[in-house]
Parts: sequence; C-alpha cells; structure tokens
Amino acid sequence: MSTPRRQATRQKLYEAAVTLIAEQGFSATTVDEIAERAGVAKGTVYYNFASKNELMEELLRHGVGLLTTSLSEAAAGAAARGGRKIDGIDAMIRAGLAFIARYPSFTQLYVAELWRTNRAWQDTLLVLRMEVIAVVERALRDAVEAGELSDEIDIPLTAAALFGMVLVAALDWLSFQPERSIDDVHSALSRLLQGRVAGTGARANT
Repeated sequence: MSTPRRQATRQKLYEAAVTLIAEQGFSATTVDEIAERAGVAKGTVYYNFASKNELMEELLRHGVGLLTTSLSEAAAGAAARGGRKIDGIDAMIRAGLAFIARYPSFTQLYVAELWRTNRAWQDTLLVLRMEVIAVVERALRDAVEAGELSDEIDIPLTAAALFGMVLVAALDWLSFQPERSIDDVHSALSRLLQGRVAGTGARANT
C-alpha cells in the first residue's frame, strides 16, 4: 500500500537519483549518494526499491508518466476551450516545453538513455517512448479526421518528429539561450507547426 508519506519519500529519491545520474552517470552514482542527496538512510532506498536498477527503471516510468499526463491534459484543455485539433497539438508543444523547463535533469537523462543499448531497462524505455509518441499520434490523427491536416501526412513519423523537435529545442533553449522566455520559444515552435506541419489546410480553417 502506498501512503502519502511513502509517496513523498519515493519522490525525494526520484529527484535525488535523476539529478545525480544526469550529472555523473548511472554507473558512477552510488546508492549511498542517492540516500545522502535525498536526506534519508541507505536502508530507505532498498525499502522502496530492490536495487539501483529498479530505482532507475521506476524513475523513467515516473518521469515519462508525468510527461504523458501533461501532454494529454494540454490537448484536453485546448478542446475544452473550444480550440481546433491543431490548437491541441500546439498546447502539447507548450506543455512539453514547460515540462522540460521544470525537469531538465530528467530530460537530459531520458535523451541520453534512449541512445544506449546495454541497459537492463532498455525495453521498458522503448515502451515508454511509444506511450509518449502515441499521445501525439492520437492528436495528429484527430486533426486529420477533422480535416485540419492532410491525410497524406505520415502520422508515426510526424509524431516522432514533433516530439524530437520539442526535446531538442527545449534543451538548446535551456543550455544556450536561457534568457529567452518560454513564451518566446513556444511562439517560434508554434509558427513552425502552423507553417510546416499544419500547412495550408489548417490555415484555411482559421
């Protein structure tokens, strides 16, 4: 049974682990360091997670779950306000930027782990990636069915491209252009969405 106190402890462990692993790598990060950063005893780590590998896998599940929920809620919010399907996709872009700005260490870790092939959690990570992409795919499919996007677009590839665009643009923004506001960055990506992905079909519906 997960109590509020245990959830709070696990959250502290997630935050400590993701920061340390993003800074110095998984192999170099010890359970002792995670416990110290989280402000708990070493035994508390093993009480909540059977191993460091399990902690890493659950960390990835936790973070991607937060991102997926954020994207879905953004699209739903746009629809509730009476927006078009393409507005929902635009809202998801902003939600993605906001998530990455809030959890930059997790995002760096997630991107780095996507390119590794020797991890115990690789299969889990690929499933999690598919879950995020599936949210974007549904939004694109809804826009096609509504006539806001051409039915000739490659939905899986476009969804992956949009997700990748937000990841790369956000990390570049935070690392090299931190003086820019999220509104500024979102506006630039929004114009790219409207001009390249949405195209003339979406403009015709404005």
